[in-house]
Amino acid sequence: MACVLGQTERPGLRSGSMEHAEKQRLIEAYLDAYNRFDVDGMLAVLAPNVRFENVSGGEVNAATRGVEEFRQLAGQAAAMFAERRQAVVAWTFGSGSVRVAIAWRGVFAVDVPDGPRVGSVLELRGESEFEFTDGMISRIVDRS
Repeated sequence: MACVLGQTERPGLRSGSMEHAEKQRLIEAYLDAYNRFDVDGMLAVLAPNVRFENVSGGEVNAATRGVEEFRQLAGQAAAMFAERRQAVVAWTFGSGSVRVAIAWRGVFAVDVPDGPRVGSVLELRGESEFEFTDGMISRIVDRS
């Protein structure tokens, strides 16, 4: 059963062993830390064996397994931007995951070889899917 927050959710409705509100709280904490460039804050809500994938145009262009690999990738990504923000557009709660429609905006802090220059603005729409284990985020798939 899937439900979109505010439309069909009922108090006390459970998905697996975690309530929707707890899943939403973890995702919001993760996104808040992301927006503040706080890699340690992002890691605080992740399971030790977290899996991450970034999918762009249907192709996986980055993947990690475990918090240390995630830390390295998150640190590299943070260094590329002077500003960045993920804003939630919509929530969809499924039986085993939560999908979040995202509006993303970033301002480059570095020149990318054969790409954007310092100060260039990039705006994307995408979706992030989150899965959970033992009260932590155990998998993230970002799609744009």
